[in-house]
Amino acid sequence: MESWLKQSGAKGLDGLELADFSATGRGVRTLRDFKKGDEFLTIPNSVLWTAEHAYADPLLGPALRSTQPPLSIEDILAIYILFVRSRESGYDGMRAHVAALPKSYSSSIFLSEDELEVCSGTSLYTITKQLEGSIQDDHRSLVVRLFVPHPDLFPLDKFTIDDYKWALCTVWSRSMDFVLPDGKSIRLLAPLADMLNHSSEVEPCHVYNASTGDLSVLAGKDYRAGDQAFIYYGTIPNNRLLRLYGFVVAGNPNDSYDLVLATHPAAPLFDKKQRLWASAGLGSNCTISLTLADPLPRNVLRYLRIQRASESDLTAMVLHQVEVGGEKISKPNEVEILQCLVESFSGLLQSFGTPLETLEEQLAAGVYPSGSNAWAAAQVSLGEQRVLVLAKKRAEDLLSAVGSGSGNVRGLPSPAVRCANCGNAPAQLMLCGRCKAVSYCGRSCQVAHFKEHKAMC
Repeated sequence: MESWLKQSGAKGLDGLELADFSATGRGVRTLRDFKKGDEFLTIPNSVLWTAEHAYADPLLGPALRSTQPPLSIEDILAIYILFVRSRESGYDGMRAHVAALPKSYSSSIFLSEDELEVCSGTSLYTITKQLEGSIQDDHRSLVVRLFVPHPDLFPLDKFTIDDYKWALCTVWSRSMDFVLPDGKSIRLLAPLADMLNHSSEVEPCHVYNASTGDLSVLAGKDYRAGDQAFIYYGTIPNNRLLRLYGFVVAGNPNDSYDLVLATHPAAPLFDKKQRLWASAGLGSNCTISLTLADPLPRNVLRYLRIQRASESDLTAMVLHQVEVGGEKISKPNEVEILQCLVESFSGLLQSFGTPLETLEEQLAAGVYPSGSNAWAAAQVSLGEQRVLVLAKKRAEDLLSAVGSGSGNVRGLPSPAVRCANCGNAPAQLMLCGRCKAVSYCGRSCQVAHFKEHKAMC
């Protein structure tokens, strides 16, 4: 691989070498000193694995172009890698790169049932189960749409479901994504650069030159000869690290829990609320990450305030120009959403296969050998549960504060003393005779509001 890269114009190869490290396995070792910011490796565009290069290949390209609708970028790259691996001649440099790739991965889709069960209840567990099914479906589709129509290019014994999973994990764990100046994006694999491991102690240090198409790696910190060189993958939680890269970071400060919030279109006042969510930069279905640093983000409260708002709440928000979901609408609304959150977080914590305290004891006692797949799964569960415990505590604290205060904001009257039609708060109001849920100034407001109120009533 090194001679191929040199012939292709790669720079910096004399200062680096592949090596095995006890903590990380295969990685890249420096052969001389580097200062932070030094450019220590450049891989030219001609040897990068990209969808553009796959389409340009004289053998593979026509087969890919004949497949409609077009394949995803990750499928194109995965098939490109398997195609090169399957060739018995030609593609010498690329085949040398493929031969240097790991023979197996420890990403979550390769965990055994018992190993994955350690993190039952986590978002990783759910996503991995879903991935297993979708990968099977995608492979069956590729067999029908691409492999069978081109048997000379894709012999089925070299494009099995296991081969496909291996290639997908290669793309997930080794590709780099960049946004180009024109707003488009590119995903690529760079030989040798893809051997660099992650460290949170270095700054972002890989750069794509949009004008030349080359990939460069800068020193993210000072290195002495013999040190392992690293790149920075980003602020990634353990659930994503194990799913995409096959490793975790013990005590990861970036651990998170993805909270899914959804409302059925048949829910009362859905159209009104959908417009309010949109104006708040949210959707009727959205996923919000709870983190150790911010276990109960403001957008969770904004979403739920709108979701649980009564008709009179919504009217008052519009009439009094209250920031959409940004502050408490009323005390009853705030109490309802916070109670909902406390109950939901409690239910989520109870759904984990192993409770937090038990898991901490098991890890301390060495029940899961450090570095094993089960240990990695336990770290994911540990991180997600810690986030949920903090989120539940935050919701309980807010609920306690609301209970001790008035709970209303910007002088808005409570929903019970506001007209659902005009939003005014006269001394006397009349309740809707049927649902008793909204009030009106008088008969004229009730009649004017009936068409809008009828469905909920």
